Amino acid sequence: MNIPTENTRLTYLYDRLRSVSAGMIDSASSTFLILIAVRALHADAFSKSLLAAGGNIGLLATMWLVPLAARSRKPAARIATAILAVGATGFAAAALWPTLPIYVAGAMLAMACVNLVIPLLTFAYQANYEPRRRGHFVSRALVIRVAVAAAAGELGGRILSADIGYFRWMLAAFGAALAFASWAIGRMPTQPLPSVESQTRHSPFHAMRFIRTDRTLRYTLAAWMLMGVANLMMVPLRVEYLANPRYGLALEPQRIALFTIVVPSLVRIVLTPLWGRLFDRMNFFAMRIVLNLGFAIGTAGFFIGSSDAGLFASAIVFGAAAAGGELAWSLWVTKFSPPQHVAEYMSVHTFFTGVRGIIAPFLAFQLVDGVPISTMGLVCAGMIAAASLILVPEMLQQRRTSTVV
Repeated sequence: MNIPTENTRLTYLYDRLRSVSAGMIDSASSTFLILIAVRALHADAFSKSLLAAGGNIGLLATMWLVPLAARSRKPAARIATAILAVGATGFAAAALWPTLPIYVAGAMLAMACVNLVIPLLTFAYQANYEPRRRGHFVSRALVIRVAVAAAAGELGGRILSADIGYFRWMLAAFGAALAFASWAIGRMPTQPLPSVESQTRHSPFHAMRFIRTDRTLRYTLAAWMLMGVANLMMVPLRVEYLANPRYGLALEPQRIALFTIVVPSLVRIVLTPLWGRLFDRMNFFAMRIVLNLGFAIGTAGFFIGSSDAGLFASAIVFGAAAAGGELAWSLWVTKFSPPQHVAEYMSVHTFFTGVRGIIAPFLAFQLVDGVPISTMGLVCAGMIAAASLILVPEMLQQRRTSTVV
C-alpha cells in the first residue's frame, strides 16, 4: 500500500477545497456568463464571442507566465494565488457595474486568470503525486468540482428563472469563489519552477522547440487542435441553441442549466473516478480516441434533435466524454515530458488551446448566422472523428514500445 507523503497529503487536501470553487466557476464559464449576456444584457454576437473566448486569453498568456514565474524564483502556488486574486476583482467589478462593456471585460479578466494558473497546477501535480496514482488523486478532486458545478447549475438556473435581475448576486458569488480558490491554492506545497535555459535566456516561444524535437508532442497537438476547434465551436452554441428563440426552443434558464450543466455533471461524477484509473493504466492514445468519439456523438446528437429525450441522451454522452477529457487534457504532458520540462510542455499545450479557444467562438457565432446549426454540429463531429485518425499511429507505437519494454 502506498502511503502519501506530507506534500501529497497537503496538495490533495487543498486541491479538493479549490475544486469547490472551481465547480462554481465551471457553471459560470459553461452556461451562466453567456446566458446572462443573452437574457439580461441583450449582448450582440461580438460580445458573446468575447465572453466565450475570454478564458483562452489566459491560456495564450501561459507562454509568458512560465518563464516569468521561473525567473521570479517564487513558489508556483504563491504566484497562482496572486493571479486568482486579480481574477476575483473582475467578477466583483461586473457585479458592481453591470453594464455590457464592464461585464464583458470583468468576466474575461476573471476567466483569463482561472486558465492562466493551469501550468502551475500541473507542475504541483507532477511534483507531489507519484506517477502511478496521479490520475487517481486528480480525478477525486474533479469529482468534487463536477458535483459542485451540477449543484451550482441547478441552483443558478432556479435563481435566474425566478428573476433574471439576480444575476448580480451570482457574479458576486463567482468572485467570492475565486477568492477562496486563491486562498486554497496558495497553501499547496510547491517549489519555484525549474530555472532551465529556455526559461531564463530565451523568449517565451523558445518552449516551442519541443514541437520540432518531440514527435509525440507534435502529433498530439495536431489532433488536439482539430478536435478542439470543433468542440469549442459548439460548446457556446449549446446555450445559444437552447436560449435563443430563433431556434424554436427558448428554454427557461433552469432547463438550459439542466441540459448543459446538471446532466453532464452528474454523468461526470459517476465516471470521472473510472477515467482516473484508466488514465493511470490505459494506453493514453487509445483513451483519447475513445473520448473523441464520445465528443463527436454527443455533439452531433445535441443539435440534430430538439426533443427532451434527444437533448438528455446527448448530454449523457457528452458528459461521459467530458469526464475523461478534462483529466486527459490536464495531465497528459506528465506522461511524456521530462520532469524538468513539464511546465514548458504544458504551456505549449495551453497556448494552442488558447489559440483555438479564441478562434472557435468567433467562427461559430459568425457561421451560425448563415449555416444551419444542425449542419455545423455534423461537420464539427466529423472533425472530431478525423482528429482520432491522427492519433492511431501514436497509439500503435505506444503499444509496440510497451510490448518491447
